[in-house]
Amino acid sequence: MLVVAPLTAVALGLLLWRLHRRGGMTVLRVLVGVALCVYVAGIVANTVLPIYLDKPDSDMPWHAYLNLTPLADTEVADMVRNVVVFVPFGVLLPLVTGTRSVVRVVLSGFLLSLLMETAQLVNALVANGGHVADVNDLLANTLGAPIGYALLRLGERVPGVRDVVRAATWPPPRPRS
Repeated sequence: MLVVAPLTAVALGLLLWRLHRRGGMTVLRVLVGVALCVYVAGIVANTVLPIYLDKPDSDMPWHAYLNLTPLADTEVADMVRNVVVFVPFGVLLPLVTGTRSVVRVVLSGFLLSLLMETAQLVNALVANGGHVADVNDLLANTLGAPIGYALLRLGERVPGVRDVVRAATWPPPRPRS
């Protein structure tokens, strides 16, 4: 937490500076930025941490920290949890970037999940972390992002929700002069 909180504060500061430069600073958009930063901090804290710098070396081979076999030895509850964890990403990404492309949301969800799984593997090998990089997590996380996106777009069909989504979506960058 000593690392995650300051990094979250810096990320929030940069996001809000970007929002201000776009001329779109509103309370609702600031709340979206806060939600995004808290969400990403939670993902980092729950997937990469803990890091054990003083843990004794393990005799386990490196590949013991990597599962590349889809749907092998996976539990339904774990898969559902990993899907649900990425639903907010599918909602928050379009609000901050303005994207209306499900392909971009899926690709972004995949890349973020791949980054997380890679970080888990590196952490397990270098800092004796306690996680296994798992292709099942990658698949489930990737599925969660478009589900969140679909929920956002379905919500936009409700008149009151549509207005809130429009008000919460960050403006595009200003053209450079």
